[in-house]
Amino acid sequence: MTKRILITGVSGCIGHYIAEILIQQTDYELYFLVRNPDKLGFDYQARSGIFLIKADLRDIEQYRELLPTINIAILAATSWGGLEEVFAVNVKSTLNLIKHLNPEVCEQILYFSTASVLGRDNQMLKEAGEIGTDYIRSKYECLHQLLDLEQTLPRLRILFPTLVLGGDTNKPYSHLTSGLPDVIKQLNFIRWLKADASFHFIHGEDIAKVVYYLVNHPPNSLSTEHIILGNPAITVNQAVEEICHFYHKKIYFRINLSSTLTNIIIKVFKIQIADWDRFCISYRHFTYQNPINPSVFNVKPSYPTLTAILKQNSKQ
Repeated sequence: MTKRILITGVSGCIGHYIAEILIQQTDYELYFLVRNPDKLGFDYQARSGIFLIKADLRDIEQYRELLPTINIAILAATSWGGLEEVFAVNVKSTLNLIKHLNPEVCEQILYFSTASVLGRDNQMLKEAGEIGTDYIRSKYECLHQLLDLEQTLPRLRILFPTLVLGGDTNKPYSHLTSGLPDVIKQLNFIRWLKADASFHFIHGEDIAKVVYYLVNHPPNSLSTEHIILGNPAITVNQAVEEICHFYHKKIYFRINLSSTLTNIIIKVFKIQIADWDRFCISYRHFTYQNPINPSVFNVKPSYPTLTAILKQNSKQ
């Protein structure tokens, strides 16, 4: 019997990459929940067995007959702004969908959270739940409720993307990729600064490769899996150096942008800054243990370096 896969969030950056790889490399029945099919840049008529569910995640109750027949649920839908909508979509509606899945039929749930809700020990970061943006607090709350319910749910794999890059002429750009042109414009200024900070990043195409692997390798145990999606951590200084090298910008000396100096600049220029942003300035190292990318599964990653991503962007 052909497996049925439900995917939410296919109109987003990550969703496009996941949809494409599943269309092209599987013969599974694919059910795409999407509010506006006009936003889909991939060919959803490329083969048989692809079904569009034109609906808002908040209207998922309409499909309570379909949901118990789903074998794999890939939940990438998210709302980014507006307090009421963010919690309605990211928490209430997501949990409502999950509760309609049949644990005896659904072999796994791949739920997309965000690495921003975790600390460097891969445990929930209390500041994310207390002072995070509406989006981050909603993801924190959903994760908290999921972990309370995990014993009653199908096998659960929680995916925590780090900084996501990606997008092209046929796919929406991630928020980070959309901001790259502004960074490049300021490169003549940025190259003179250095900072003690580090992070992970991953491209949407490599996230899709990980998802494809997980779809074809169901969980071996009942335990919930926490999967950090990211390439090995790099420092902010390394990132600036790599970008400068790509754009042929020389670095002669650099001023250390310490937390103390940053806070002085904020105070002197009376810059309004949210509590979460202030926390991020102090926290600095958004790194995690055992990040996962395609190479972990002996699959060649498409974009293992910033240079690879910059090369691809320059072709578009």
